[in-house]
Amino acid sequence: MSTPSPLSPAVLHRLVQEGRAPRLLDVRTPGEFRTAHIPGSSNVPLHTLREHRAELVGHLDEDVVLVCRSGQRAKEAERALAEAGLPGLRALDGGITGWEAAGAPVERGPERWDMERQVRLVAGSVVLVTGLAGIVVPGAHLVGTAIGAGLTFAALSNSCALGLLLSRLPYNRGPRTDMRTVTAELRSTR
Repeated sequence: MSTPSPLSPAVLHRLVQEGRAPRLLDVRTPGEFRTAHIPGSSNVPLHTLREHRAELVGHLDEDVVLVCRSGQRAKEAERALAEAGLPGLRALDGGITGWEAAGAPVERGPERWDMERQVRLVAGSVVLVTGLAGIVVPGAHLVGTAIGAGLTFAALSNSCALGLLLSRLPYNRGPRTDMRTVTAELRSTR
């Protein structure tokens, strides 16, 4: 079974304008969702979706587009829901980044740094500080080497442990998302 191709921002925008919008599930963290999201989308963070995918399948049909920042988490959500028995879902090509680049409307909340930028700041800061500390403390630079190895692994495996850790900080969490709230929202938006 082949997976459907991603939906382009232009096609989705046209469907929204014509009143034929599919259900939009944004799988980013609540904090990311609050910063900017497609009007009418529902926030179901990827970790919640994975944990409760069997419950979610009962509230969804195949007319669903999954949204994240760039498209990667949406593809992971697509796989998780397909494993739970809901194939044929589509990811928004380029995610919210592609949507905004296409000039489509976005609802905005309080500004915050996206996860990728936070990872670059933390990783870069650790490498810089341990590199400088290595001048005085022999071996301190090895911490920076470990961070470099972790970033290399993250790129090769298309995962990011540092991003996962940062997503758990209060700054990134936003309002708590529980299944009762998610299913109530899914019922009310269809």
